[in-house]
Amino acid sequence: MLSKKVIENVLSAALSTGGDFAEIFIEDRYNTNINMVGGFVENSISGRDYGIGIRIFDGLNSVYAYTNDSTEGNLIKVAKEAALAIKSNKKDIVLNLMKSTTRNINPIKVIPNTIDKGKKVELLKRGYENAKNYDSLITQVTAGYFDEEQNILIANSEGLMVEDKRVRTRCKIQSVASKNGEMQIGFYGPGAAKGFEFFDDINVEEIGNEASRIAKTMMLADYCPSGVMPVVIHNEFGGVLFHEACGHSLEATSVAKRNSVFSGKLGQQIASPVVTAIDDGTLPNNWGSLNIDDEGTPTQRNILIENGILKSYLIDKLNGRRMKMKSTGSGRRQSYKFAPTSRMSNTFIANGESTFEDIISSTQKGLFAKKLGGGSVNPATGDFNFAVMEGYLIENGKITRPVRGATLIGTGAKVLENIDMVGNNQTCGQGMCGSESGSIPTNVGQPTIRVKALTIGGRKGEE
Repeated sequence: MLSKKVIENVLSAALSTGGDFAEIFIEDRYNTNINMVGGFVENSISGRDYGIGIRIFDGLNSVYAYTNDSTEGNLIKVAKEAALAIKSNKKDIVLNLMKSTTRNINPIKVIPNTIDKGKKVELLKRGYENAKNYDSLITQVTAGYFDEEQNILIANSEGLMVEDKRVRTRCKIQSVASKNGEMQIGFYGPGAAKGFEFFDDINVEEIGNEASRIAKTMMLADYCPSGVMPVVIHNEFGGVLFHEACGHSLEATSVAKRNSVFSGKLGQQIASPVVTAIDDGTLPNNWGSLNIDDEGTPTQRNILIENGILKSYLIDKLNGRRMKMKSTGSGRRQSYKFAPTSRMSNTFIANGESTFEDIISSTQKGLFAKKLGGGSVNPATGDFNFAVMEGYLIENGKITRPVRGATLIGTGAKVLENIDMVGNNQTCGQGMCGSESGSIPTNVGQPTIRVKALTIGGRKGEE
């Protein structure tokens, strides 16, 4: 991407006003996005994005600049301009870049941009047709295909110089069911850190069927009653509740500034003893997996909570300085246009000892949240509000009628304390997570869990 000599010159320029650390992040990304609406391709965009980000530290202060002009003269100019924000005594730093190799936890068989776009459209068409023809209640279907190849080089004044290639592929389908002027939405969107061979592992027709099944089921459902009751949250994308309500509050981005409800609580009991939660960026070919993070640190398995005890935070370089703790390989960014900060990768609640059947049969009355939708959370307080995309009542230890319009309302800390059963059927779902350093791919997951008391927003008087 750039020669070692050019990189050394740029880093030296970045340190010219007294900074104690400098980093260069070089990115060359290819991606394809295809969206199909009404059975026709609405847009199909393939592109390349190339650029360089330069970051400088002076103690706990940081400055970041980026450009897509990779000429040596321009890079040195940008580095020096960024360095003007640093006013310190110049340090005697000797640059000695040593190129290192990375392990490959995400082996790729077929690079997606070697596949004809017509074949990608054909896949979408098959998924669309199954979704649209699922039932007469399905009035609209949107299908999306995505792939990317991201090549990066990271070097810094500590001597690091490392390259990596990242490939991801995803298919997602959204169905709308309509009846009597009302609409309900179903969505399913699996993805992986794989090439086009991803489509050997999934069935696009089943993706379409699942999206439409959810939409139809909720269209014919009664409205959910409101109140406080036990809630059983299913596996896979049910893990988004932990991700949003608790995971963000465990990122050093908020912890280091003491803007998190979990700041200063390492070693303390913050959850029920049946809860163990993990962030693991090393799971082969998982959607959120990386060989190295966006600061060049190898990703790792981070046990966040073990049997209810807070064991670790997710830490990047700068916040690690603030907390006097090492990076956990959690520095991530959307692209060269963003400075990295601590983010999740594949975050999940680990398997427990209960079976799905045990959890349901031991719940006399409650809500079964089979699939969760979007939500919002305040990391400082942990307050959250989540829509239930697919829900059912539990009555006398059995799943009975479907209900719609449910929302889950509470705080992350309280939910952790109130989880009293954890299943043994852990799986993960895929999503895009937005935060200070942009939108990044993350896995969320869990087995089926039961929260013994949670506020449900629904319709008053509905029983």
